[in-house]
Formats: sequence, C-alpha cells, structure tokens
Amino acid sequence: MIDNKVPNITLNNGITIPQLGLGVFQTPEGETTANAVDVALRSGYRHIDTAKVYGNEKSVGEGMRRFGLPRHDIFLTTKLWNEDIRAGRTREAFYESLDRLGTDYVDLYLIHWPAQGWQQAWEDMVALYNERRIRAIGVCNLQEHHVRELEALGTGVKPAVDQIESSPQFPNQELIDFVKSQDIAVEAYSPLGGTGGSLLSSPQLAQIGAKYGKSPAQVVIRWHLQRGVIVIPKSTHAERIKQNIDVFDFELSDEEMQQIAGLATGVRTGGDPDNFDF
Repeated sequence: MIDNKVPNITLNNGITIPQLGLGVFQTPEGETTANAVDVALRSGYRHIDTAKVYGNEKSVGEGMRRFGLPRHDIFLTTKLWNEDIRAGRTREAFYESLDRLGTDYVDLYLIHWPAQGWQQAWEDMVALYNERRIRAIGVCNLQEHHVRELEALGTGVKPAVDQIESSPQFPNQELIDFVKSQDIAVEAYSPLGGTGGSLLSSPQLAQIGAKYGKSPAQVVIRWHLQRGVIVIPKSTHAERIKQNIDVFDFELSDEEMQQIAGLATGVRTGGDPDNFDF
C-alpha cells in the first residue's frame, strides 16, 4: 500500500474532499466494482464516486467494507437520478441509495442532471442536509444559468460542487471559471476523454509523459489537478488504478499546461445539459 498523498480541497461548508477519487461509471455490479474499490482504497484513494444510475452502489459498499477502513476515512459520493427527480422522489431515492451502499450517511449527494423538477429536488436535498444525513450537497451538469436559478431559489444552501464534463478535448474552462467564482468547487467527469475516446493516443501527451516517465493518462490527471479541479478517473484494472494516483511526484510547466489545453476540440463526449432526453 502506498501513502495517500492526495491533497484535500475545502468545500464552501468547511468539509474537505480528496482532490482525486475513483469513478465507477459503467463499472458493472458485482466483483468487478467491489474489487476496483478495494484496490483503490489499498492504493491510497479515499474518495469514491458512484450514482444510482450506475447500478453498482451495492458493490461499492461491498468494496469499501472489504478493506476495513473506518467509514469516516472514506469520502463517498452518490447521485439522485433523473427519473426520481421527475417523480419527486428525492427523499425515497436517497434512502434507497443508503440501503444499497450499506451506510447511514453519504459525504456528498448530487443532482445528476437538471431534469424537470430539479429545483424541488434541490429543496428536498437541503432538508436532508439539514437533518445531517448528508455532509455536503451539490449538483452535476449545471450550466451558468442553472446555477444562477438555483441561487435565486433562496434555500440558504449553496451547492458544494458542480460536477461537469471536462477533459483536454473539452476543457469547459469558461464554466469552470464561473462556478469557482461562485465559491463552488468543480469536479471533472470523463477527465480522460471518455470511453472509446482518442485523447490518450495524442502524440503531444506521449511526448510530455516521456519527459517525466509518466503515461498520457497520468499527464492528463496532473493537468486537472493543477487547474484546481477535483478529478475522478475510472478504471477496473488494478495497475491502472494504482497508476492514476501516482501523479504527485511531478509538475507540469505553464507551457505544458497550455499545450494540453490546446488539444481542445470543443466537442462533448457526454450529454448536453441544455438538451438531453434521458
């Protein structure tokens, strides 16, 4: 087991979140997910990010328990799915997630997409937060106009994070800058360009990586960290999980940071928060 060198970011309600975590999007329920979580925790990760719609909350809980760490040593995120947002089932969905995870609280609960009814869902999440079932609440995929609308609701609770798509191909820097200006932390999903993407075959990333003895994926993760973004790369392969956290012994130059940002194509790999039908 390596030492956990992951820095923490302090959220706007005072709690801290490890800046690097394991994502489990598209990781199947069962041994694959439980093993990935177990390997990650043994490798120094202390932040696991799942969601109801991933269908693997039960296995995430199993993986967390295998290693035997105290629950309070792990930062656990899950998310409220669109069908529950539309049905006004925030409270019920939250407790169902707790049951599947086998825990009595989560560290961060997120609205997954601004589906119809998300404003009421936020108010319901504020109530759960005030009941201390959740240490922090936040959102995913909210654009600037959504964030302004949320703040206008007047609940008195600001989102702790906005989890959005961001990679060198789709930096989303304008939204990141706005969200940070509102004292909301940013989490990047699909940080390595998304499943099936071509980002990691970039010659520029290979060239930069060769300089530091790092893989293209490690270079990209380092790029996110130096942007002050929370990053949650996913993998089910033990060696890659270990490799993805081995990014704290080098630093990219300003020129390299700009070179990586120059890989932008402006094309999303995920859904459009202003136009989705799921």
